[in-house]
Amino acid sequence: MSLSTIREISNRYGSNPLYVLAGGGNTSYKNGDRIYVKASGTSLANMTEDDFVLLDRCALASIWEKTYPSDTVEREAEVLKDLLASRVDPYCTKRPSVESLLHDLFPHTYILHVHPCHVNAVTCSNDGEKAVREMFGNRAVWVTECEPGYKLADKCRKALMEYEKENGKPADILFLQNHGIFFAANTEEELDSLFSDVMKKIDDRIEIKPDFTECTTGYAEAAKIAPAIRMAYSPEGHAFVKFTSNLEVLKYADSENDFDILRSPISPDHIVYCKAEPLFISDFSVEGIKKAFSDFENRCGFKPKIVFAKGVGMFSIGKTYKEALTARDVWTDCMTVTTLAGNFGGVRHMAPEMADFIVHWEAESYRQKMSIAQGSSDKLAGKIIIVTGSAQGFGAGIAEYLADEGAALVIADMNEPGAIATAKDIGEKYSVPTLAVKVNVSDEDSVKEMIEKTVCEFGGLDVLVNNAGIVRAGSLEEMTKANFELVTAVNYTAYFLCTKYSSAVMKIQRAASPEYIADIVEINSKSGLSGSNKNFAYAGSKFGGIGLTQSFALELAPYGIKVNAVCPGNFLDGPLWSDPVKGLFVQYLNAGKVPGAKTVEDVRRYYEAKVPLGRGCRTDDVAKAVSYIIDQKYETGQALPVTGGQEMLK
Repeated sequence: MSLSTIREISNRYGSNPLYVLAGGGNTSYKNGDRIYVKASGTSLANMTEDDFVLLDRCALASIWEKTYPSDTVEREAEVLKDLLASRVDPYCTKRPSVESLLHDLFPHTYILHVHPCHVNAVTCSNDGEKAVREMFGNRAVWVTECEPGYKLADKCRKALMEYEKENGKPADILFLQNHGIFFAANTEEELDSLFSDVMKKIDDRIEIKPDFTECTTGYAEAAKIAPAIRMAYSPEGHAFVKFTSNLEVLKYADSENDFDILRSPISPDHIVYCKAEPLFISDFSVEGIKKAFSDFENRCGFKPKIVFAKGVGMFSIGKTYKEALTARDVWTDCMTVTTLAGNFGGVRHMAPEMADFIVHWEAESYRQKMSIAQGSSDKLAGKIIIVTGSAQGFGAGIAEYLADEGAALVIADMNEPGAIATAKDIGEKYSVPTLAVKVNVSDEDSVKEMIEKTVCEFGGLDVLVNNAGIVRAGSLEEMTKANFELVTAVNYTAYFLCTKYSSAVMKIQRAASPEYIADIVEINSKSGLSGSNKNFAYAGSKFGGIGLTQSFALELAPYGIKVNAVCPGNFLDGPLWSDPVKGLFVQYLNAGKVPGAKTVEDVRRYYEAKVPLGRGCRTDDVAKAVSYIIDQKYETGQALPVTGGQEMLK
């Protein structure tokens, strides 16, 4: 019997999404007149021994001897004060779980309180109490819905005392209507056995099950809806919207009548993470979505975290990507419980007054604030950015720099394994959301799919960094038509395609929020500012890129979309130059572009000598220029040299 055991129990049950909802649930361990209770707002899956709060059981017991105010707010405030005063360590700043009083009611050593969806299918059903009696006889205690906090704890106290009086032993299973289950045991083995026995008995009664088979349709329509939802939720664009489509979602999205069963909450956890009501929309125009949000907020007093679009699917919303994913998971649980409750007489929603209590309860507001990661203060936090050609080299370096400033990154590249690896590395290193997308930027369907995947995953697009490029050097005699057209397709045509589909998303966001500003940044080249001997295919495509930049800037300015180019010179350390087979050093050496050069090093020294600042361009030089362009609000149509002084603005 030890604290390490309850930590292990917490981690094991907390890491299983079938047992714990959004990191919730709580655990405790008793040691004589002391009880270790999970701190509020911590996740069972990641708990350490330091995440428990040590309380004095005598101090907790004395709470039952006090008389508290009848006013709910005053009562809960005083109970919280007494709960905090029961902490053994006077310097402890952690807040014990609001259900600490309930944990202390059991004499057992280990207590586990969780919300398995199959258990909640019983507790959130019309015939839940009857089903519990049929499955467990007098083994379990059933407590009907009640205000959480002190009132619920007192109701459970009386029910447990009555049970022990009638049965001559303490209860070890407690079902809370619309709010999960408590397990109590003296050893880890007893706890596991008790849990397995309860789950098996419930599972044996389940025949009606949800169907979460993924649907691939609806993504094109969702990519037009999500940006408007994002801006309706946060006009500044400080939000993420995750699209979900499966057979279970579409069952409820089919019509308002089908959706009605989801309008009322079924447990406190669904309210904490998804508010007390979701929104259903059938008008997908920007104005229609804005009006639906406005009407909803005026009626409910809060903005929706879950939106169902008729016939399309579900959108979950959060200030952070993590928060949006949590909302999706919680509402998936809500749909699961709603369907499973059909095995026990149909779903039972919380009483309206109980739902209202949770909405305004300080303890749950605190738990939500502690449980959901807050937005970063980094410069680009909340920005959704695509960097094409970013699986490696220059593009990966730009993506990494932007991630360090807090951006959510889409690593888009033809090299899918490389994109996946880079996205994983950047996400883990900088703790930002990342998405890997395979794309051929010269193929229109592939570019369109890249944009749809981005918007359906994150909810919108703030910045496109058009970085993917290719070089095929050679004289007029050496250049083939195929190579010339390849360079043009990747460096010129692809810029048009990426801008066309990116700007369509940005226009929706602007229409929903007239002050919103987005960015398109082309990674051009020094060769776009000055001709390049025996490299005309590349230089021509880059000159054309600047022409596109200026033209796009004029066309897109009314939509709040800035379009600029960054023109690096002599990125000598990157694969574009240094690749031993296809790099420019090798190409220029073979093409005889550098007079007298005998080796690759001769070519390198030749180009370094041309730079007034005496070195080649580095990744962070360009990344800083990209960051500057995003940050400034009054420049568009510009081509910013990053050349160490070799090429200057004219």
